[in-house]
Amino acid sequence: MLEVPSAGQPYAATGELGKSLKSSSGKNFDRKKRLSFYNKTFKIACIACAIFVCLILFSILFLMGRTGILTFETVSVKDFFFSTEWVPENDQYGAFVFIFGTFALTLLTMVISIPLSVLIAVFLAEMTPPWLKTMLRPILDLLVGIPSVVYGFLGLTILIPMLRSITGTSMGDGILAAAVVLTIMVLPTISRITDDAIVAVPKKYRDASYALGSTRFQTVFKVVLPAAKSGIMYAVILGMARAIGETMAVVMVIGNTPQLADALFKPTSVLTSNIVMQIANVPFDSTWNYALYMMGFILLLISLLMIVAVRLIQSKGVK
Repeated sequence: MLEVPSAGQPYAATGELGKSLKSSSGKNFDRKKRLSFYNKTFKIACIACAIFVCLILFSILFLMGRTGILTFETVSVKDFFFSTEWVPENDQYGAFVFIFGTFALTLLTMVISIPLSVLIAVFLAEMTPPWLKTMLRPILDLLVGIPSVVYGFLGLTILIPMLRSITGTSMGDGILAAAVVLTIMVLPTISRITDDAIVAVPKKYRDASYALGSTRFQTVFKVVLPAAKSGIMYAVILGMARAIGETMAVVMVIGNTPQLADALFKPTSVLTSNIVMQIANVPFDSTWNYALYMMGFILLLISLLMIVAVRLIQSKGVK
């Protein structure tokens, strides 16, 4: 039975009810203590993981940069960046051919892929019925996951002979074949992200345009696409980042010859293909190896600049 507290004595301090309340408050205190411990542990683990990722990034940058900079102990900066002579056997390490080929290939890929990707995205977002959207969008998502070596093999066995027969040239490999293969590879990425950016444009923009008497064509190209320009730029930069860093598909169709890409059907080479073709047989403590590391460092810097650009565009949001 419960004891009746005397006058002036707290009720919870006497009897079984008081003991129960004390026990309950003790359990609540232990639970809060455990939760606080778990929260602090989780926070420390997250911070440690973030620091670890940053250390990996800076370690890669440091290793690539420190090893690559050794190139300039025996090769001048001018010769490395502006000379077209790449003959390591004669101590000639001019990387201009590969740098120019990389940017030329990226530019040609952009010229082909961006208009096609935007048109595909407009078709998906604005013109297709719902049943067709549910079928086409997963197909584009699946195309993103196809290994690059498959694209390269198809380009080598189908695209290059096709280009030879169409143009009548004896050499089908070159910068055009590589750009077509890269276009097929980046189309799904650019199209899907552009599609999402177009869908995110508020419906009131379209309604206002139609209310002013605009046609569908005018609404899409003068209202919707300008409103989605941030998302489109985000998609383009991500697609180009993949194109610049692509190796296997490019190696199989570009020809891998250290000569300037002054024609669409002239075999040439880019930074990625030159590195993967030569790195296996190069002594580590050699200028040749240091030059390949410097090429990798240049690619790394280009990728980082693109990621920074993506973050800046993403922070602005779709306007």
